[in-house]
Amino acid sequence: MQDVFKKIQDYALEEIMGDRFGKYAKEIIQDRAIPDVRDGLKPVQRRILYAMYKANNTHEKGYIKCAATVGDVLGKYHPHGDTSVYDAMIRMSQWWKQNHILIDVHGNNGSMDGDSAAAYRYTEARLSKISNELLKDLEKETVTWAPNFDDRFLEPTVLPAKFPNLLVNGASGISAGYATNIPPHNLGEIIDAAIKRIDSPNCHLDSILDIVKGPDFPTGGIVEGKEGIIEAFKTGRGKVMVRSKVEFKKTSGKEQIIINEIPFEVNKASLVNKMDGIRIDKKLDGISEVRDESDREGLRIAIDLKSGANKETILNYLYKNTELQIAYNYNMVAIVNRRPLTLGILDLLDAYITHQKEVIVKRSTFDLASYKKEFHIIEGLIKALSILDDVIRTIRKSKNKIDAEENLVKEYAFTMEQARAIVVLQLYKLTNTDVLELETKLEQLKQFIQALESILGDPEKLKDVMKYELKKIKKEYGIARRTEIKDEITEIKIDTKDLITKENVIVIVTNDGYLKRVSLKSFTSASEETALKAGDYVLDKYETSTLDNLILFTSLGNYIYLPVHLIPELKWKELGKHISNIVTLKDGEKIINSLLLTKSLNNIIIFTKKGLVKRIETKLLNATRSKKAMLVMKLKEGDEVIDVRQEKEKAAIISNNGYYLVFKSDLIPLTGLKSGGVKGISLKEDYAVSGLTIDDKTEYLNIFTSNKTAKRIKTGDLVELTRAKKGVRIIKNTKTVNYRVLKCLSSLTKDVFGLKTDSDIKEIKNSEIPIMDIVSNGSVITKEDIIDVFKYPEMFKAKEEKVIIPATGDQDNIQEITIDDFLDDFKLS
Repeated sequence: MQDVFKKIQDYALEEIMGDRFGKYAKEIIQDRAIPDVRDGLKPVQRRILYAMYKANNTHEKGYIKCAATVGDVLGKYHPHGDTSVYDAMIRMSQWWKQNHILIDVHGNNGSMDGDSAAAYRYTEARLSKISNELLKDLEKETVTWAPNFDDRFLEPTVLPAKFPNLLVNGASGISAGYATNIPPHNLGEIIDAAIKRIDSPNCHLDSILDIVKGPDFPTGGIVEGKEGIIEAFKTGRGKVMVRSKVEFKKTSGKEQIIINEIPFEVNKASLVNKMDGIRIDKKLDGISEVRDESDREGLRIAIDLKSGANKETILNYLYKNTELQIAYNYNMVAIVNRRPLTLGILDLLDAYITHQKEVIVKRSTFDLASYKKEFHIIEGLIKALSILDDVIRTIRKSKNKIDAEENLVKEYAFTMEQARAIVVLQLYKLTNTDVLELETKLEQLKQFIQALESILGDPEKLKDVMKYELKKIKKEYGIARRTEIKDEITEIKIDTKDLITKENVIVIVTNDGYLKRVSLKSFTSASEETALKAGDYVLDKYETSTLDNLILFTSLGNYIYLPVHLIPELKWKELGKHISNIVTLKDGEKIINSLLLTKSLNNIIIFTKKGLVKRIETKLLNATRSKKAMLVMKLKEGDEVIDVRQEKEKAAIISNNGYYLVFKSDLIPLTGLKSGGVKGISLKEDYAVSGLTIDDKTEYLNIFTSNKTAKRIKTGDLVELTRAKKGVRIIKNTKTVNYRVLKCLSSLTKDVFGLKTDSDIKEIKNSEIPIMDIVSNGSVITKEDIIDVFKYPEMFKAKEEKVIIPATGDQDNIQEITIDDFLDDFKLS
């Protein structure tokens, strides 16, 4: 037992985890996720190709079930799960993933829409023809071999690879601390670049750039950004933009955007759904339908446009907001001598050329040995045929095969290899014709041997062989470039107004912060009032267009820039959406006022509860974002905004204790958005309840008190002072009843007000509120306590009833006037 405990050792957890993770990282970097620089293959890909090659599952043979290949690879070379093997196998068969497929799959091998392949029990496969160029000469000891996972078989650590597969087909993968992203390139261009590098080992990058224009994706498209390509070729890292190839067409009078090629590795179905989602969500007006019309003849996505839509703007929006255009980042990491390195294109070509030199040298050495051995044997056979009778006599008198071989060596100076070949020689080979064939063969072998010795002895001959083989592959497998290269990245400029279809609409803003946008059709067809939450009322109404912008001011000194087209579109009879669904507000923050941001809009004046005022230019309210409330006035602790008004000649502030102060608006300095206000009225144990702006067109100030009374004051009766004064009384201070101003609103004769009480909202015409002097306390207008008072927007005033009366008593001169005007005239008379 003590011996057992002696074997237990203490380790720190950090030490164990570091050691284990280090081994794991080394494994997945070297033997799983990163391709080898020489053949461009990951271990699982190499094992699949080798297993199929070993099983004679080549391009000239019939298809074999993928299940058989997966099982063979799992059982002999790659014990990491059938999914990893089959997925790698399928990827090597998908034309939209690589320029030259390495495996020819018969059956469903997935699609550009992201559809997965059929299960391996249903599909069949064989090596493609070009795969033979990766595997050729494998049996000639051209590469290093290593034992498989259970030491039962040997597997190649790299393939001979007759073309630079890493650059031609590209690679992608993620391991521990490393990732690789190498795009496919054109086979012909890469081979020409390799030949250039063979001829001029010290050539500059510019020479290669003249040959290799950039990536060449199997899905085509347009690559923009020559600087990114140069940087990638130089350092192994760079960024280019890949955009779809499109064209504008007009079919049956309808404008269409036709997409024929999409960026590399973009899921076509997801792209179509994203574009259609933009149409459905109305993020972009002008698209009527998006269809995938792809078939066996090729890819085709059709986008039908609405009449009058700006096709260039719509296309630019789709480029910017979908995968119709993507950024592709080069990260050319490959395994070099068992180490991951980031390589430029010159390094990649040099590594491949070095590998090819080794392969050709080893192949030539192997072939030379084979030819020399065959040459030696044929020499023996020719010699034997020249003394055939003696050879036969010697063999006949020998005891057995081994004795015959030894006798031939002893009596005629044959080597043991020649003696073995003579002993097994068949009798029909002893004719004169066969002697001539042997002599011809000997001459051929002599030439082969001389050629191989020349290759091995002369580096220039070695280069010639390499170039010849590369040219041969280019001639047989080369294809035209699919991807167009543009030097400059096209800047996408979008005027957001161009994305919006102009439409005249009605915008509703309610006191509780509900908003909606209503089409004129829905509004004009409505017979009832708009839907409102119980106790809520319409704060503002605007007849505007979807190209305009609305500004909402909040009680905490913020403003919200809201383009009209972003306001939820609803029917007239539907309840609006609360502002919190569009912009996040703080607890207790509510909408105070709104203004339509037009070119004719004056400066605005902000009034606070503590009697401060601020004047700003409306142009400062223009913003580029509408998802966040922005500061319009810095408030002191405990203060809040009570009113925001367009600037007029004068400003007026009314306090709760019944004071008013009227002063020139230009006494308020113009300031920026983040500043605080200046003192508007001097308050002591009091607070402001209303802030107004008035001019000569303003007829009345309406005062509503907490004692259910109200009155109208003519603006001409108001006393004008300067800013920061205590002000003048606007209601009478009595000892018996404590009157407090609840709200003050400016008005015209025909205005209509809403009185919000505990139970309901009562409508009252301005003509029903008496005109009184400044010090009076008003007349009772309701029996219930007034909670709030508001003025109906012009559209929602009660319908005016008209009467027909004779003008100045003349029965022949009849005119129509409203009842209110008639009553006012009657009172005055």
